[in-house]
Amino acid sequence: MKAAIYSRKSKFTGKGESIENQIELCKNYASNLNIKEFIIYEDEGFSGKNLDRPNFQKLLNDARDKKFDTLICYRLDRISRNIADFSNLINELEDVGIGFISIREQFDTTTPMGRAMMYIASVFAQLERETIAERVRDNMLELAKTGRWLGGQTPLGFKSEAISYFDSEMNEKKMFKLSPKSEELKVVNLVFNKYLELKSLSQVTKYLTQNLIKSKTGNTIWNKRTVQDILTNPVYVKADNRVLSFLKNQGINIAGNADKKHGILTYNKKKGTKAFRDTDEWIAAVSKHSGIIQSDTWLKVQNILATNKDKAPRMGKTNNALLTGILKCYKCGSPMKIIHGRTNKDGLKFFYYKCSLKEASGNVRCDNSNVRTDELEKILIEKLKEISSDEGLILKELNEFKENLATPDTTSFEIKNTIKTIKNKKIQIQNLVEQLSINPNVSEYVIPKIEALDKEIKSLSSSNENLKNTNNQTLKIDMNIDIMLELLKKISVIDIFDIEEKKLILNSILDEVTWDGDTGNIDITLWGMRKKKLKTRQLIINQLLHFSNASRSNSYRFTCWA
Repeated sequence: MKAAIYSRKSKFTGKGESIENQIELCKNYASNLNIKEFIIYEDEGFSGKNLDRPNFQKLLNDARDKKFDTLICYRLDRISRNIADFSNLINELEDVGIGFISIREQFDTTTPMGRAMMYIASVFAQLERETIAERVRDNMLELAKTGRWLGGQTPLGFKSEAISYFDSEMNEKKMFKLSPKSEELKVVNLVFNKYLELKSLSQVTKYLTQNLIKSKTGNTIWNKRTVQDILTNPVYVKADNRVLSFLKNQGINIAGNADKKHGILTYNKKKGTKAFRDTDEWIAAVSKHSGIIQSDTWLKVQNILATNKDKAPRMGKTNNALLTGILKCYKCGSPMKIIHGRTNKDGLKFFYYKCSLKEASGNVRCDNSNVRTDELEKILIEKLKEISSDEGLILKELNEFKENLATPDTTSFEIKNTIKTIKNKKIQIQNLVEQLSINPNVSEYVIPKIEALDKEIKSLSSSNENLKNTNNQTLKIDMNIDIMLELLKKISVIDIFDIEEKKLILNSILDEVTWDGDTGNIDITLWGMRKKKLKTRQLIINQLLHFSNASRSNSYRFTCWA
């Protein structure tokens, strides 16, 4: 009889239940069962939260090939802390006739009682893991109530700064708070003052974009959401009872006392990166940094925002536009957005594509002409039908694209090295989280390390994704050529499809489309092909599809070349 021995430890260490100790204990136990042959599988530095471990996956493959008769481990949670994963593993082992033994709990799947007790133990293993995670979250929320900065992107006007303090036992500790950045705070004050003056998010957005005011990221193209986020963020207001009452009336939990000096930080607002929690789960805590906006001013801004929101008219739908996300401005490269035009004498309303930079800057930083959505789309589809009719030329272009995608063998080596580095950094984060759950007092040291590692992982993941895309593109190109040819065939009958199907077809075929209002040129780039020009010359170029000319019949003349 041959047995597999599996050992795992989250941290690299020779102490306690080390990999070596686990294996030795399993061998000693197996000797009592007259098992003398072993296959050893080790995963050191890997968490038990899932089964994504290299040697464990090798174990599963060997089990399917019946390379051993029994799987032995030191303790159940060495295999997994997840009930579903554990249950699936036991079922899979039973299907191939392999027994499972855990020597610590004395469980043996060859008996009904052993199987029942094993499932019960796995439930408690998962409960332990979830309890640790909940404890970490609770500790973070308790830290939040102290008003300290817990990490992440700092708001405009502030940076994160470490400060030292002494606890009740006179031990020196470190925490983080927001520290002012004077140049950025000038922008914040400008945003508030301009909003009180103009009482319009759109007008403030245009002003900031026109005057090349820099945002937190250094971008000079602003959007209404960014402006609104600044105006509604209580981080800037000097906390007093009226401000705290305003937040409390929204259902937000309040921590700290109003002192008319410090700003307010909000926590626990999001679940993941996009979804917001209910406001009764939010925490607003009087912070350690000084506020810069008087409460009267801040509350007045909130009142104007609420009033404008109630007055805002419900505009007609613009989701029938086919080129959103694809069409860009030829002059500045910005995306073209949908805007509403006037209604003609017959009651028909038209929509237009307009450069988003032109819109944001109030027509100051770009002067590309707007173009009516239905006319541009009609022209584009007509020309795509012409292009798609020559399948031989399309196929030739796609094959040339394939040949140009050849990548050196070093790409695979770089991918493997990056994956290994990411895995090691994830292990470091897991170990730091476990330390934090055991001793929350080390948060001021641990949290910055976790954040730094997380940033490194995101950067490495992004680089690796680019490498994978380059490496995989050549492998997938043959399949994509067939798909591309099939989609091009649908262009000839695109009129029979509904709006969503049309969007899907165009998004799959087109890489990019640009509109030049001065010349009337539409430049398109198909997937895997060189740029094609669809040249349109309007008879009266100076009156090219402006609002004042919306109802006028326009004439075009086209040429098309590869």
